[in-house]
Amino acid sequence: MNLHNKHMLVTGAGGFIGSHLVEKLLNKKCHIKAFVHYNSFNSWGWLDTFPKEKLNKIEVFAGDIRDPNGVRKAMQGMDMVFHLAALIAIPFSYHSPDSYVDTNIKGTLNVLQAARDTGCKRVLITSTSEVYGTAQYVPIDEQHPFQGQSPYSATKIGADRIAESFHRSFNTPVTIVRPFNTYGPRQSARAVIPTIITQLLAGATEIKLGSIHPTRDFNYIEDTVEGLISIAETQATIGEEINIASQQEISIGQLACEIIDQINPAAKIISDDIRIRPEKSEVERLLGSNEKIRRLTGWQPEYTLKQGIRETIAWFRNDENLRRYKWNVYNV
Repeated sequence: MNLHNKHMLVTGAGGFIGSHLVEKLLNKKCHIKAFVHYNSFNSWGWLDTFPKEKLNKIEVFAGDIRDPNGVRKAMQGMDMVFHLAALIAIPFSYHSPDSYVDTNIKGTLNVLQAARDTGCKRVLITSTSEVYGTAQYVPIDEQHPFQGQSPYSATKIGADRIAESFHRSFNTPVTIVRPFNTYGPRQSARAVIPTIITQLLAGATEIKLGSIHPTRDFNYIEDTVEGLISIAETQATIGEEINIASQQEISIGQLACEIIDQINPAAKIISDDIRIRPEKSEVERLLGSNEKIRRLTGWQPEYTLKQGIRETIAWFRNDENLRRYKWNVYNV
């Protein structure tokens, strides 16, 4: 599908990936409706940081993804929906799992039902590499078994399977897009890269982390968003589940050392027990295969980890950006 002049709904538009996706779609001359979480402050998340001339090109819809009525209203007249709205923090899911079921599973169901009702031409459901759990083989391709190692990942597995069922049962034009660990400007402090960067830039010389031996497959935000768009532009991706992965892995400890070397080589890593996840819940290894997305769309990552970290650090060095983060507490 040629995205030019198409009407797009982006749920979770005020978040990290969603706000970057909105910017990219604007560059493609799309008509954007940005679904943000209704709140009494009328906060639109990261969209509030956009310049006025950019915001004026966006229709902002404040609602709650858990409410089918608002979702249906937001979907009216849309050619495509990028569904990113979700609760994503793993530690928070340990003590508040009901909210994850309501947001991640029921919210996705609401989007799918509304897509059927309104005749939406494409539905992209954003999944997560966490659905795979600890790798049983690498690189992890789309045939890898699923394993819910946290309430968060279990609800994303549920959302994915609901999406699959709508494609199989009703021919809903669904694609399940599965990014591995995305990072970059605007990412929440609950993620490891902002955690390390903000501690270092605030002057800490002892960087508090949880387990540092697990490995992850990191993707810079620009690459993830380009992956989403390339999947949306390709008809052959309908009905498929597709990884967005760099096909490179690094341990959390090695990652921390890379960031430390770029900011303050004298800093040290210390273990903080509160940040360590239950043994059977920790995903020990993630290394994704990107063969399928390359074959279907021609997408490939443009940023090395070193380049992406450099860009991310530069964004955090802006005092206005850094002030938004509570570096001295454990953000769950």
